[in-house]
Amino acid sequence: MDISVVIPNYNGEKLLAQNLPKLITVLKDFHGSSEIIISDDASADSSIKIAKNILAESGIKHKIIENKVNKGFSTNIDNGAVEAKGEFIIFLNTDVVPEKNFLIALDNFKSDENLYGVGLMDKSVEGENVVLRGRGLASWSRGFLSHRKGEVDSKDTFWVSGGSCIVRRSMFEKLKGFDTIYDPFYWEDIDLSYRAQKAGFRVIFDNKSIVEHRHEEGAIKKNYSSFQVKKIAYRNQFIFVWKNITDLNLILSHLLWLPFHISNALLHQDIAFLSGLLLATGKIPTIIDKRNKQKKLYLKKDSEIILN
Repeated sequence: MDISVVIPNYNGEKLLAQNLPKLITVLKDFHGSSEIIISDDASADSSIKIAKNILAESGIKHKIIENKVNKGFSTNIDNGAVEAKGEFIIFLNTDVVPEKNFLIALDNFKSDENLYGVGLMDKSVEGENVVLRGRGLASWSRGFLSHRKGEVDSKDTFWVSGGSCIVRRSMFEKLKGFDTIYDPFYWEDIDLSYRAQKAGFRVIFDNKSIVEHRHEEGAIKKNYSSFQVKKIAYRNQFIFVWKNITDLNLILSHLLWLPFHISNALLHQDIAFLSGLLLATGKIPTIIDKRNKQKKLYLKKDSEIILN
């Protein structure tokens, strides 16, 4: 097997210095061909210099992409993925550290030609606690897709995380990668996994393939206020529904619940929700265009994927 590890970076000099050598150690034990691709989203720190120095001494094939303008997660990671040569792409955020056995997730692809992606067991370090993540569940509630953390004792999952997963490159390219409409962050990995499933591909979770994830050190919390994060999350939740949902009953459900949600936001002065709605509305022409293009790949209905 040939693999390409794609790492999106933004002002992650400290994380690259800490975690890149650990990844290299794991890859040196891999018996196939491997490469590391770092896509930098116009960092203002010493990320590029640090990455170049570490990779130059690694003996592993590598490439560093330097974006001139900061665009956000989807654009940045897609820029890295387009350079990948491996049969499989491993996406790892800079705040993710793979454990020695994490590449065993590749075994899942050997017996399932329809498998698009595998989500990894995420040992999420959150303050003084370690929470096991990586498996996601979702349901339709009050006119929206609602997602939540799932127990890590089952292989089925609704999506694979863009910060720690392995995907089949040919399918990733067929799906046109992460959708940049979600930039700067959030919902892009749920969207991609959902489109993969509607196209007839499969996604699973592997609790034997383990990474450690220190969320509090990531770029989002460093560079965005809690209000900005919430506003963008609401915007992208609207975009997901408007772009992906095609079952008539779910569309009607969304439209019927929308006045309630708007009234509730006005009553409770939820400015983030209203701002998110306004921002999503401004993208309607782009959403319609993307919706029409991606529908050509769909083989499944929403009801076959969203289990209430």
